[in-house]
Amino acid sequence: MLAQPIADLINAQVNKEFYSAYLYLDMATFYAEKGLLGYENWFKVQAQEEMSHAMLFRQYLLNNGHGVTLSAIADPTMKYEDFKQPLVEALKHEEYVTASINTIYEEASKAKDYRTLEFLNWFIKEQGEEEMNAQENIQKFEVFGSDNRGLFMLNQELASRVFNPPSLVI
Repeated sequence: MLAQPIADLINAQVNKEFYSAYLYLDMATFYAEKGLLGYENWFKVQAQEEMSHAMLFRQYLLNNGHGVTLSAIADPTMKYEDFKQPLVEALKHEEYVTASINTIYEEASKAKDYRTLEFLNWFIKEQGEEEMNAQENIQKFEVFGSDNRGLFMLNQELASRVFNPPSLVI
């Protein structure tokens, strides 16, 4: 049985994942308004991923006899000064999400909730990939994106990203 304190943390994670999608849509809009449609695409796909993560956490709660309480989604408040800033903010946000999932994992471990630990293992791996992708975006921008030609090439590369829904069985 999923203990209520762990269910509460997972429910909070549902809402954090929805906020993540909202944040990444805001970043996508910033790039779209600047005509960088590849960057826009990358962040739109990222928003789709975050929505799918929220839905996985939601379904896990329902599958384990708990309700889901959806909270209001805060407005993204960041005003981006340059093309690099959303990339840096995305990495910071992924580190925040990783810490949040690690907190759930720690509590499930203390409770010897092995089912939840197994469920969270996928997210632990996923967050490693999310942070790596965010770091790579920053590194590529720092190396190649400082001039118009490099920015154009990176924009083209990011345009090819497609959404692949997770196939996690819960």
